[in-house]
Amino acid sequence: MLDLKLICGNGNRPLAQKIARYIGVELTACEVRRFSDGEIFVQINENIRGCDVFIIQSTNAPAENVMELLILIEAARRASASRITAVIPYYGYGRQDRKDRPRVAITAKLVANLITTAGADRIITMDLHAAQIQGFFDIPHDHLYSSRVFNDYLQNLNIISPVVVSPDVGSIKMARAFAKSFKASLAIIDKRRPQSNQSEVVHIIGDVTGRNIIIRDDMVDTAGTLCQAAEALARAGALEIYAVCTHPVLSGNAIEKINDSVVKKMIISDSINIENKVLPEKFLVLSTANLFGEAIMRISGEKSVSSLFDD
Repeated sequence: MLDLKLICGNGNRPLAQKIARYIGVELTACEVRRFSDGEIFVQINENIRGCDVFIIQSTNAPAENVMELLILIEAARRASASRITAVIPYYGYGRQDRKDRPRVAITAKLVANLITTAGADRIITMDLHAAQIQGFFDIPHDHLYSSRVFNDYLQNLNIISPVVVSPDVGSIKMARAFAKSFKASLAIIDKRRPQSNQSEVVHIIGDVTGRNIIIRDDMVDTAGTLCQAAEALARAGALEIYAVCTHPVLSGNAIEKINDSVVKKMIISDSINIENKVLPEKFLVLSTANLFGEAIMRISGEKSVSSLFDD
């Protein structure tokens, strides 16, 4: 078996440290810094020749996180690593997965091409915004599901008469699988999006009156969709409303919106580093470190990871 090495950039160092603790190894010494003009410099300060290298880096904004990942892959390739796996807890630019209007880029495919060209041999992601992004890569791709992280916590809440709600059509598959694990009903929010980062609720498909709600989505950015959905559900007679979102982008005043909304509990993961944000008590962060750590150990040991795909 190849010697396992974990490397991380500045994208999500706290998560990388938790993954390293779970696996029982130290993060490989690596220098990632900026020149005075902002140019990124990377140097791996340990011998990784012939090693099984896993580079942990979320690619949320700023764009330097993507560039760091590419340079880390390039550095590992030139250091003669035997295999390079890019571990991307949050795949940025995933919302730009299709040409839905004239003269726009399919940036999710562009980023996939860049990662492959840089020298990655394998990809690990979690809760992609669109499942078809897996097909954008011409290398093996392991797609994990965060439901394994959230299920235990929600089961312990013993929510009575739950209904899992998909806040838009794109999240139906995720919400349906989540509802199946809870033996819960499913409802769907029919929304319209007049422009980016703006949405409006049109219809609620399903019975939510007198029921407790779990809104399930892959990410929360401006929180406009989430808060509008929660308000519409409350007006329709829903009781307690919980929200479960994997990737906490939380841009603008999203935290304040959620804190002032009717959402009782906002449950998120640590796929994006939010240590610099002050979260109210309404927020709960659950770690994905064990999930990623288990996947990394199984891949490195040439063992099956199919059970980790069970959402």
